[in-house]
Amino acid sequence: MANNVEEMNEAVAELIDQMLNRNGVSQDSVVSIFLTGTPDLTCAFPAAGIRIHGLTDVPLMCAQEMNVDGALQRVVRIMAQVETEQNRSEIEHVYLRGAEVLRADLTKPQVKDANGA
Repeated sequence: MANNVEEMNEAVAELIDQMLNRNGVSQDSVVSIFLTGTPDLTCAFPAAGIRIHGLTDVPLMCAQEMNVDGALQRVVRIMAQVETEQNRSEIEHVYLRGAEVLRADLTKPQVKDANGA
């Protein structure tokens, strides 16, 4: 992700969409969302991408990740608190755009359709 507003908003919208879709969670079941960004992301608050995407009545909070030598750059993380009947072991954690390396133990390979999507 580049450090520009449009790309950050697009990436954040993609991530929250994938999180909700893969776990069968509706927007109405979202209680609150906590977002973090790495220190090199300075163009905007990641929460703006959530608001633009339509979650306007959900409490959001942003924070900056620790600046650790060798850490992956240009990363936004989302932790969503949701109402669900799923067990914790059934929740699919979503990592996109190269962030899969952060928690390969939690990342499930995605099956692509015939068009490669």
